[in-house]
Amino acid sequence: MTDTVTAPSTDGRRRRTGGPGARLRTVAGPAVLLALLGLVAAALVTGAPRLTNDLADRSMHADLAPLPYQVRDLTIEVGGGADGAAPAGSAGGLDRFGAALPSPLPDLVDQRWQAATVDADEVITSGDVGPLAEGGTVRLGLHTQTGVAEATRLTAGTWPSNGPGQPVQVAVSQAVADTLALRPGVRLGVTAPGRATAELLVTGVFQPVRPADPLWAATPQALEPLLPVNDGDPFVAVAVTDPAGLAAAGRAGLPVTHSWRYRFDHERLDSSTIEPVAAAVGAARRTRWLPGAAVQTSLDTHLVRFGDQLTSVRNLLAVVHAGLLASLFGLILLAARVAVQTRRAELALLRSRGASLATIGRHTLAEAALLQPAAVTVGTLLALLVPGRDGGTWWALPLIAAVTTGAVPVFAMAGQRHVTVVAGRQDLAGARPSARRLTVEVTVLLVAVLGLVLLRRRGLDAGGGVDGYLAAVPVLLAVAVALLVLRALPWPLRLLDRAAARARGALLFLGVARAGRGTPVTTGPLAVLVVAVSTGVFSAVVTDTVGRARDTAADLSVPADAWLTGYAFTPDTTDRLAGLPGVRAVAPVRIDSNRPLLSGTDPQARTLGTARVMVVDAPAFARVAAVSGVDVDVPEALRAARRGDGPVPAVVSPDVAEALGDTAAADVQSRLYPFRVAGVVDTFPGVDLGTDRFVVLPWQALTEYAHTPVIPNRFLLAADGHDPAAVLAAADDGQRRWQAAVLGTQVDVPEVPAQLLTRSAFRDGLDRTGANDVLVLAFTVGAVGGSALAVLAVGFAVLADSRSRTRMLSRLRTLGFSEGQGRRLLMSELVPLVGVAALVGAAVGVALPGLLGPALGLSAFTPGVTAGWYLDPLVVGVVLGLVAVGLAAGLGVEILVNRRTRPAETLRLGEENP
Repeated sequence: MTDTVTAPSTDGRRRRTGGPGARLRTVAGPAVLLALLGLVAAALVTGAPRLTNDLADRSMHADLAPLPYQVRDLTIEVGGGADGAAPAGSAGGLDRFGAALPSPLPDLVDQRWQAATVDADEVITSGDVGPLAEGGTVRLGLHTQTGVAEATRLTAGTWPSNGPGQPVQVAVSQAVADTLALRPGVRLGVTAPGRATAELLVTGVFQPVRPADPLWAATPQALEPLLPVNDGDPFVAVAVTDPAGLAAAGRAGLPVTHSWRYRFDHERLDSSTIEPVAAAVGAARRTRWLPGAAVQTSLDTHLVRFGDQLTSVRNLLAVVHAGLLASLFGLILLAARVAVQTRRAELALLRSRGASLATIGRHTLAEAALLQPAAVTVGTLLALLVPGRDGGTWWALPLIAAVTTGAVPVFAMAGQRHVTVVAGRQDLAGARPSARRLTVEVTVLLVAVLGLVLLRRRGLDAGGGVDGYLAAVPVLLAVAVALLVLRALPWPLRLLDRAAARARGALLFLGVARAGRGTPVTTGPLAVLVVAVSTGVFSAVVTDTVGRARDTAADLSVPADAWLTGYAFTPDTTDRLAGLPGVRAVAPVRIDSNRPLLSGTDPQARTLGTARVMVVDAPAFARVAAVSGVDVDVPEALRAARRGDGPVPAVVSPDVAEALGDTAAADVQSRLYPFRVAGVVDTFPGVDLGTDRFVVLPWQALTEYAHTPVIPNRFLLAADGHDPAAVLAAADDGQRRWQAAVLGTQVDVPEVPAQLLTRSAFRDGLDRTGANDVLVLAFTVGAVGGSALAVLAVGFAVLADSRSRTRMLSRLRTLGFSEGQGRRLLMSELVPLVGVAALVGAAVGVALPGLLGPALGLSAFTPGVTAGWYLDPLVVGVVLGLVAVGLAAGLGVEILVNRRTRPAETLRLGEENP
């Protein structure tokens, strides 16, 4: 039945005023504003989790795709018996083991291979061709694997087909054949130390169909042999055979390893399956598949690390969403109250003519039910267009619809509890706040403080997902601070009002007097403004904090414009690089991992463990960093070191310092160099972040041997406008000349091609790792959304008491107030309130990262660097500037409305009389 209301006409008969649709058209403005806020809230609740899931899934896929097979694949390995045969129970293992993997791993397996291998490092090859004929050392391993024949294309000879009583037939890649001078018909011997020799016969030469096929990941030397770098290093390659050939090699006494490798399709994984997949991989590692078998994979570790990052991001996103949703719900309530205020006369008339509160409620509910649920539905449908998985937030949609639909009826009934002919003044506060209001404010304060204590102790994730209460703590803190400030603000304004009363003119006195009354009319909008501004500033400050920490990580990892890395360069490469156009400064560096540390230079000295040893020309290193504009600390002890007798000064990590005495010796290129500890630092520029054990030696102070000088394996470059191809060409030329000097023969391609890594590229890479896309989304939404909602809150602050101000200005005009004085009066009333609220919100947003501390988990996004606390004043200035723009726009609209309003229309007899 249509809910209609009757009203008297001039002829005394009662006429229907129309149904809810007709009445809704007469108050369309506030109703549409309320509907838009509900639409935005529904879209945020539904769409943000979907977009978060989509970005998280894509980030995880991008992280998993480039991982080496040792990490992303699961490999079961077991050594063969005395005859090389696989242990009993391994028959049909490829399918059987795959089916027995813990759930959900069997459904994730994309490719699988069974293989048997004779490791090249465990055998020595003999023959009279190629390097073997010239006295070189060759280590040729053997390998068979399911799918190898289909993944190759023969270019010469035939595929191995082994039978009993024959040499082991093998095929080699074209690159291996060219390097070792192999061709079909060549015979070789392969011997394991202390065992018999197996005879090999090369029957074919092949090219891989797809060199990047993951099938070859475990045996890259089957496609490209490893060339010797230093004098005495061997050639390392792998020949391919069939299962019968590998079995024959095992019977001949060669050590055979059997393996079953399973590759998971990362596209079938999503961020919601991280925990079960990681747990399943861990269970697979603990499973005893065969006697003596070992499981090789680090997928679970990588997934757990990514999951920790994602958990931190979702915790932060929950904080941001809590701030935005609190601001939105506050604006929804303000919009509902404004809608009721615009209809106060209509509702008072209905109430005075006998309408009950229930009738008022039905009257307004019928109108709201036509628009508000539909707006929430539209917002939900728009959010479903966002890519991604469902976020499980459907439960919030009925709540949003109930709030947007029921807010106006509730405010309408609350405002008409008492039937009055002339409305009381709404711009005055009671002498004392009510006990109910004090109770609410004290409760909010206590809940906020308690939440802060719990948050600092437990963090946002208490083990069962994000805690909604703890995620709302920043909002509660902002609300509590807003209530305290708005409670205290009237007192200094009243003092200012007393001073203004003694000054000439009434303008300042009237404006400050109205601002100092602290009425509920303005408290709501200003509290929402504090929450919105704090959310926007908090998001911006955290974004800047993460960005600054990553800048620090980039400066420590690449402490100049670029790192140039390789295996070994000739000493004159430094000068050649310095002579290239665009290269302004060069510093040679040598870094070796896991080098022995001894208590002295005697080879029999006590071993003190291993460490990463960095040899650096400290003055040149500091100069290159300075020319590049990178602010890094190279200790004076290293820069001032000079060649002389006795140990050289060195800088070491805390872990190394604990294990050393006053002096020790470091192994550099198999030479022992004594050093003394001149400084202890947590990090050193150029040493990989997260390295716990390192020693930095001053190159310029080392006594080098003429026949074995320290050879650089990287260079620190200060380069601007350089040609990367020219730099790499000069570097590879230095590597080829060094390798040729070691081998005594011409080298066309260096063993390890040089690589150029710029600081900007490294910094950009930090922004593309892990769950960074979700982090960017969280704080972009927070900063932009918080700023936009802050502007809306300013608009409501202006709009909340606009009718009262309009009537006041109309009265003052009758007393001679000019339009200019009216504008200044509006500014003197609103600017103090809005300005203080905006500044308080900014202060809360700036303080929140420090108050929440480690609970935010920001260090998960700054590898190797502790995320401190950074504040860019420009960021806060932008947010406050937007608030100022919103205030100026609101004042401009109100001034325009007041200019077009005639006093007689506002001051009609019998209307509300504030």
